[in-house]
Amino acid sequence: MTDQSIEQEIQAKGKTAPRVTPADIEANIAKEVFFTAADGMAGAWRNGEGKNQGSVNTEHELLTFCVLTLRNGFTVTGESACASPENFDAEIGRKIARQNAVAKMWPLMGYHLRSNLHAIESMIGKPDENDFPLGKACDLSGEGTCEACQ
Repeated sequence: MTDQSIEQEIQAKGKTAPRVTPADIEANIAKEVFFTAADGMAGAWRNGEGKNQGSVNTEHELLTFCVLTLRNGFTVTGESACASPENFDAEIGRKIARQNAVAKMWPLMGYHLRSNLHAIESMIGKPDENDFPLGKACDLSGEGTCEACQ
């Protein structure tokens, strides 16, 4: 099941309380960078580091990293490793590494939303869905117009 299919099921069941959505996740990604372990080792060597770590081998080319920089400057990483060199595909490796990085965003953004909701509850009491006609407390950026962001 994909994040999008889960979101469709949530909507189909009429769940309208504030929540993190796949669109929220994507909107919070400011930048993404991909590289292999071989790329990282080459960069370390150019900077004068890692000279005693051996040479780049095939396995270093099969390990792909994705670094997502979020709008607030925080970074999350995802990795993918291919067991058989014959099966390696750079595009698939990047997709899996990104998917793994995105998976790390869900609990972070869930915590952030819960913190915002708690702050609102502390100020005005437990909200009901009429308090959030758009389905969420704010845009999760920390720069919104809700009381928790100010």
